[in-house]
Amino acid sequence: MNIQFVGIDPDTDDDGCPTVWVDTDTSDLLIQSYKADDAATARCDALSPARAPIPPAETVIRIPRRMIPIIRKACDELDPGVR
Repeated sequence: MNIQFVGIDPDTDDDGCPTVWVDTDTSDLLIQSYKADDAATARCDALSPARAPIPPAETVIRIPRRMIPIIRKACDELDPGVR
């Protein structure tokens, strides 16, 4: 497993630190962020195209908008030919 740090929320404080890594072996993004609240999770669950509840091993996370450039950077590192 080859995990590389990409970036951390520029507004990080002591209470949370949304962070993005990439696994260059699998081309997966690894994201630490805030768990969505119950209302947002229920709405996402209701809108699921699979028409099935969110499995217990999965959750809905909320990624701050200010993290979009970091996520783009992570995607570019995994697939530099796509722009």
